[in-house]
Amino acid sequence: MSTRKLSAALTLIALFTVGRNAKAAELSSEGQAWLRTAIGNGSLGDLRWPDFSDYREHVKKFYEFNGYSLWWVKGLEPTAQARQAVAVMLQAGQKGLSADDYDGPRWSGRLGNLKPVAREPAEAEAVKFDLALTVCMMRYISDLHIGRVNPKHFAFALDVESKKYDLPEFLKDHVVGGNDVAGVMAQVEPPYPGYRRTIQALGTYMQLAAKDDGEQLPPIKKAIIPGDPYPGVPRLTRLLKLVGDLPAEANVPADSQIYEGALVDAVKIFQHRHGRDPSGRIDAQTLVDLNVPLSRRVEQMRLTLERWRWMPDSYQKSPIVANIPEFRLRAYDKDFNIAVTMNVVVGKSYGHNTPVFNDTMKYVVFRPYWEVPYSITRAELIPHILRDPDYLAKKGFEVVDSRQTVVAEGTVTSEELTQLRAGKLFIRQKPGPTNALGRVKFLFPNSYNVYMHDTPSPEFFAKSRRDFSHGCIRLERPADLALWVLRDNPGWTAERIRAAMDGATSQQVNLVHPIPVLILYATVIVLEDGLVHFYDDIYGHDASLEKVLAKGYPYPE
Repeated sequence: MSTRKLSAALTLIALFTVGRNAKAAELSSEGQAWLRTAIGNGSLGDLRWPDFSDYREHVKKFYEFNGYSLWWVKGLEPTAQARQAVAVMLQAGQKGLSADDYDGPRWSGRLGNLKPVAREPAEAEAVKFDLALTVCMMRYISDLHIGRVNPKHFAFALDVESKKYDLPEFLKDHVVGGNDVAGVMAQVEPPYPGYRRTIQALGTYMQLAAKDDGEQLPPIKKAIIPGDPYPGVPRLTRLLKLVGDLPAEANVPADSQIYEGALVDAVKIFQHRHGRDPSGRIDAQTLVDLNVPLSRRVEQMRLTLERWRWMPDSYQKSPIVANIPEFRLRAYDKDFNIAVTMNVVVGKSYGHNTPVFNDTMKYVVFRPYWEVPYSITRAELIPHILRDPDYLAKKGFEVVDSRQTVVAEGTVTSEELTQLRAGKLFIRQKPGPTNALGRVKFLFPNSYNVYMHDTPSPEFFAKSRRDFSHGCIRLERPADLALWVLRDNPGWTAERIRAAMDGATSQQVNLVHPIPVLILYATVIVLEDGLVHFYDDIYGHDASLEKVLAKGYPYPE
């Protein structure tokens, strides 16, 4: 919706006299019949998205509360709450939603068909206005609170059902009779600091996108290094000043075509914000990142805000959060300050995606065995055994039965191999320096068999892109996480944790207070310093969400 149209619509809303409280006249039998039929059909042709069958029962219950009278129209004039509700929905873009989805361009005409603009409005216009506003407000409240698409549609194990409002009750109790619709809507939004920072950054980037001319940087045949001539320097200077990576007062001559000085430092900041190695070299990937339109970054924020609305309530209670595209873990204290943070390695983007879900960490295991999943046994270990019957012994593996009784530690027989293939025997790796889980693992039992753990391969943490695992999350500094996780378990000092990690025996420690764990997927992160970071859509989840949203209502439940 254009700024001019939005301004005109808001002006028209303001023309209506505030505070008129004429009692609603009962609908005629024809008006009631029309309203009942439209609700029963779950469709209203006047809407941008006419099919509201997914909200039909909510709408029906809402109108049953007042005997199928009108909620938003009194004396054929919209109520103050109706005008406020329309004004809120016209500003939906500020929340990462679209005013068009809530009939943004249509409200001016609808308001114009009622008093005081229209001298003799028809009841039919009032009924259509009332129903349209009810459907749009229900959609808006739900979208703002729990998102438009159910995360289960993408096989994300996040439950939004428990967060749903009783929409008829909510509208009746808090909106149609309230004095501050905008204030009520502010309480509907997610309460998380990261969400609020992203909302603020969205507003900034919407302004930046409007200012930017979208000029593309010229192509390169080889990486541009400091001191090289580059005809894109003027555009690069404008862009990096616009997004704040190059200080406004930086002295870069307007006619310069040499890539040097403050511009190099600004590119390093830009690379860091986009999850790249901050080398200062303008290579092919950096050029691609620089040429992404700022309008596209706005859309990336909108997709991330949609996922913020899926967050479970447990997210507010000192959680451990791992963000897959960022390859980063954070543990938060009770005041939502970061207590521990570190790099992580996540599942490979092809075939071994780390799932998105939430659960509860319950115990820590020092010197763990690695119980190899059947899929890895079949696809990776059995081929090794076929080439070398002593492979398992050389790598510290052993064959066990369903009771974890050791069946073989050396050469695998043909009979044992047959049972391994059939899933009747299993492989585990003994604790030790080469164990794939390292010296400690953190368990939050889940159906994916995903957990967090140490690793004997720390070299991967130095890479900017870190999707190398089979799905579990490898930790850069597991001892630091163990100290934080066990902070309420008496006696678990840093020295004792280190001793347990270096010890000779496996031991399990149950947490005194289990800890919420959230594995999320956000390609935009706005940190406490306000710096906006963008990451690659490594699993294609952004693309999938965008495709579903483009289809409009009704969205998958």
